[in-house]
Amino acid sequence: MKTLPTINTVAIAALIALTLACGYSAKSMPAVAGTVPAISALAPNSATAGSANFTMTVNGSSFGSNATVNFNGAALTTTFVTGNQLTATVPSTAVATAGNAAVTVTNPGTSGGIYGGGSMPETSTPMTFTIN
Repeated sequence: MKTLPTINTVAIAALIALTLACGYSAKSMPAVAGTVPAISALAPNSATAGSANFTMTVNGSSFGSNATVNFNGAALTTTFVTGNQLTATVPSTAVATAGNAAVTVTNPGTSGGIYGGGSMPETSTPMTFTIN
């Protein structure tokens, strides 16, 4: 009689189906909001058009250790000083012509490992830098 192998096959198939239907798998977690940095002051806050490269100090709060200063959307070479201060090298090409430039700070996102999660990158509200 072939009933026993058939019953075993049906039982195994049912267990597999129940396991999959119950959601037996790793669930990924969505990324959460990161820490939003804030700029309170730029030093200097202006430069003369055509100036040479210079170092700008950005003061504020909630700067991550891997934060980046952006000048008109371009990431600058940035040095973390403290959670309230960063320095960045502004190239002469960024201040070649008169006008205003938006300065922001971006805290990068963090990965969440094999199950997802982590945090999203966050950028500060821009502060205006004047090029005379």
